[in-house]
Amino acid sequence: MDRGRIRWVGLAAVAAATLALGPAIWGTGTAGAAAAPHTLPSAVSDNFWLVTPAGSVEPYGVPSFGAPSGPLNRPIVTAVPDHARAGYWLVASDGGVFSYGDTHFYGSTGNIALNKPIVGMAQTPDDKGYWMVASDGGIFSYGDASFFGSTGAITLNRPIVGMATTGDGKGYWLVASDGGVFTFGDARFYGSTGAITLNLPIVGMAATSDGKGYWLVASDGGVFAFGDARFYGSAAGTATEPVQRIVSTGQSDGYWILQQNGTAQAFGSAAAQSMPAQALVFQPITPGDKAVTFAFQQLGKPYIWGGNGPVGYDCSGLTLASWTHGAGVTFARVANDQFHTAGTPVAMGQLAAGDLVFWGTNAADWTTVYHTALYVGGNRIVESTGDQVQLNTLDQWGMTDIMPNGRHP
Repeated sequence: MDRGRIRWVGLAAVAAATLALGPAIWGTGTAGAAAAPHTLPSAVSDNFWLVTPAGSVEPYGVPSFGAPSGPLNRPIVTAVPDHARAGYWLVASDGGVFSYGDTHFYGSTGNIALNKPIVGMAQTPDDKGYWMVASDGGIFSYGDASFFGSTGAITLNRPIVGMATTGDGKGYWLVASDGGVFTFGDARFYGSTGAITLNLPIVGMAATSDGKGYWLVASDGGVFAFGDARFYGSAAGTATEPVQRIVSTGQSDGYWILQQNGTAQAFGSAAAQSMPAQALVFQPITPGDKAVTFAFQQLGKPYIWGGNGPVGYDCSGLTLASWTHGAGVTFARVANDQFHTAGTPVAMGQLAAGDLVFWGTNAADWTTVYHTALYVGGNRIVESTGDQVQLNTLDQWGMTDIMPNGRHP
């Protein structure tokens, strides 16, 4: 088998947004459309926690501090590490808060009947409090987080999708899916995309270090810069998974654009820096995402030669089961046949979550393929090898035997 205020966008903001709507500007390390054989996906992160809506936490190059045990009342919608990256909060759509590592629990809306679900969280600068925001812009503050206002009493054109705080913790911005920006406390308004027709919705924002500007990012990786935030490039047209957030460098002279599976693209000075650890929620949106979600549920199960599950798997049994049970897609059973016939070829630099990757002794001969795995993102794979199903790095055995392309079922 195998081995608080609605503001209108100004002319300067329109100019910045128009720049961001243009063709993607290639930053150092972005994945090209024609990746060379044996080239791994570029500009990946190996410094994050991947959280599923069910509450499982998979660490990628960082410690695991824990996860909820048992079924949740509502799915996890956001995960936030503390500033020291020595712990994290998980937040459910009902506002239930789970704290791990050196984070502390300061309160939740778990017992409150909400008008709209919770969609985001931000912590205070000292990590001794946090705000949660609902999709109607309702704000809930706990610990030393102060309430500065909300859009809870305002009829919004589009729902709120996230928030960002000022450096002193005395204000915050809320952003809607159309890029409308609402300011409270000492947060100032520098522009929005509220008057612009977007290709895809805004999913997040990040403020500059001096609080005098911010970036908005869309789900395709399009970037919009306002105030003293400079535009360094976008991931529009190159992201293979939905973009979840934008993370600024400490000097605000660059940023990382993060896809939900942990793949990161660096722009400006970020290309020469290590990104601070992040916590991402992996939503099973595409069929490949669903296959990966199934594979995560098999972690730790034994390697069994010829195993098709559910007790254990060999490598091709795991990839087939993940796609069959997770996404309703079937293909050949054996690894070399999967490489030869499963779906369509995909360049290694363009791998998306759920794509199959292979190892063989001759890159030109599909019959020499001896191993397969499921690509997750962030240079990680789920594979059945050794004695169990494991989460590993794609290049853990070097690059010699990796086949020149993957397959997208």
